[in-house]
Amino acid sequence: MTISSAGARVPAPAPAELVATVDRGDFRGAEARIAAALADPALPAAQREALEYQRERMRRIRLDFTLDRAAALAQLRKSIPGLREAEFDAWDRAGLIERMDIDGEPRYFKRAIPNLFRLSPEAAARRAPPVRPFNEGPFESLHPHHAEVLAAARDGATSVAPRRLRVTQSLVVDADAVPAGEVVSAWIPFPRAIPGQQEGIRLLGTVPEGGQLAPESALQRTVHMQRTAQAGTPVEFSVSYELTVFARRFDIDPARVQPAPADAGLAPFLAEEAPHIVFTPQLREFSRRVVGDETNPYLVARKLFEAVDRIPWAGAREYSTISNISDYALHAGHADCGQQTLLLIALLRLNGIPARWQSGWVYSDDEVGYDNMHDWGWLYLAPYGWVPMDVTTGQLASDDPALRWFYLGGLDAYRIAFNDAISGDFVPAKRHFRSETVDSQRGEAEWRGGNLYFDQWDYRFEWQLLPPGNDATSAGE
Repeated sequence: MTISSAGARVPAPAPAELVATVDRGDFRGAEARIAAALADPALPAAQREALEYQRERMRRIRLDFTLDRAAALAQLRKSIPGLREAEFDAWDRAGLIERMDIDGEPRYFKRAIPNLFRLSPEAAARRAPPVRPFNEGPFESLHPHHAEVLAAARDGATSVAPRRLRVTQSLVVDADAVPAGEVVSAWIPFPRAIPGQQEGIRLLGTVPEGGQLAPESALQRTVHMQRTAQAGTPVEFSVSYELTVFARRFDIDPARVQPAPADAGLAPFLAEEAPHIVFTPQLREFSRRVVGDETNPYLVARKLFEAVDRIPWAGAREYSTISNISDYALHAGHADCGQQTLLLIALLRLNGIPARWQSGWVYSDDEVGYDNMHDWGWLYLAPYGWVPMDVTTGQLASDDPALRWFYLGGLDAYRIAFNDAISGDFVPAKRHFRSETVDSQRGEAEWRGGNLYFDQWDYRFEWQLLPPGNDATSAGE
């Protein structure tokens, strides 16, 4: 299954050799091939678009890899005064400082230095004070909410511990990013109605008024708005809504789990989905080493979950710059939530276990004040059906298996799902390439002159928890 629909504005695949040329940093060679091919007036439109996207991908890679060696070394020395160049080079050779050699020049990822402190305990221990703690979500370690969910689900309920909240999400295009008088289009994510997971969804309003809400069938649901740019003034869009979110809990007995049935509805979730879910030889070998002789689908899933959970989290490059995200997660030595999730989905499908994507935004109780984009997934285990998984939150530090494996078969109530697929169509469709070609969490913007990339606008996510009983707090409302 290859995603290349016009509605999603995800380009058709470029020739594999050209993609590999970009991946290895030979931008001059790639540009020469692209220019020569585009000079052919008979080149089909889909091939032309695929080549133009590789040119755009190189531009985006340069925006991610902004540091030369001197700049990366200087940034690191702010945290580790007196760092010797030989020490920097040793971490660099070990792959702990993410780098891409572009046309022979080493270029470092703009988040490589903060990531180093997550990937190397040695580097982290040498940071000079004041040392800021890593920004972690409240449910990434044991929390009373986990016990609340288990207690509420003791009678077999799978949707429990609801939270009602009000959200305003905004997208603000920079002043003069678009010429005055031109119309700017924006797409802001909006929650999908999912029985037992998020219900009672109520659109409160949009700025400007009259936003077009995509149908429930849109697997990457949005609200579309348009506004005319004015000179010297940011162009602001926002969506406000309320919804009730439920925690999920499935008490899985491995002895009851059976292989997935031969069901046409499950077939797409067992297939490759190029370019990011591909059963490469390296993926097959990794799976063989992890799974061994195990055949029980739940125990296979647990082995794969545990293996992917061991990959350290680190801040990620923009997904649109990566040619195969699951393969990247397998080899980069680190991965963020979406990269880990795509890797786990690929491994599960390879082993005959249906798996699919879900993503959106996580939040917290008001007094904590945490929120962030987040990706997770679902897997199909007969006879239970679809059950959730969050490999990035991963195993919790507990001797109680129900708590330890909470996120293999369960979810907390502090997340909103916008997406049930990768690279899904927008309604209405975008005209130009998306900024985020895989996920949809921050939003998208464009004008008739082209896409507006992330360096041309900002976004906000604001939420307020509402008192229990406000409007809708029970499953099936």
